[in-house]
Amino acid sequence: MQALDPKAWINFDRARTLLVDDHPEDASILVQIILGLGIRQYVEAASTGQAERLIRDQEFNLVIVNANLRRSDAYDFVDWLRRLDSPPNCYVPVILVAGHTPKANVERARDCGANVVVTKPVSPKSMLERIIWVSRDNRIYVKCDGYVGPDRRFRKGGPLPHGSKGRRHDDDDGQPAA
Repeated sequence: MQALDPKAWINFDRARTLLVDDHPEDASILVQIILGLGIRQYVEAASTGQAERLIRDQEFNLVIVNANLRRSDAYDFVDWLRRLDSPPNCYVPVILVAGHTPKANVERARDCGANVVVTKPVSPKSMLERIIWVSRDNRIYVKCDGYVGPDRRFRKGGPLPHGSKGRRHDDDDGQPAA
């Protein structure tokens, strides 16, 4: 197994995490993973109602939500969080964990303002990589009638449209300057 880039290591001692999951077994696995990664400050919520109360009262650095909640809708919760007029929690990175990720669910996660979707089974390595990615993600947050959340466009990711240097007028060609 290849080691992660040493620059990728982050000290999680003061990172406060909210886990939203109404499946006790799944929540237990996520708790063990985040403890193994060094996250010591976490709060569990067994419902989106409980999570909403916690978010109104406490500040979080990361939110991890089971996308397949039984008693409420995880996507509606993330949308509520993004539309909350209460910084910094409305800008907190959100990782959705899902057992099934058909294209429609991934698009729904993107459209509700989630930063990333992690598919089950979740491994400590995949969770660490996603946490590092969202912690270093520098996309701006967009707020308009139909969407609130991180900019859904990636500046230099994916294939470019034919004949263009980028997706936007101010994109560069991705090549280092001479």
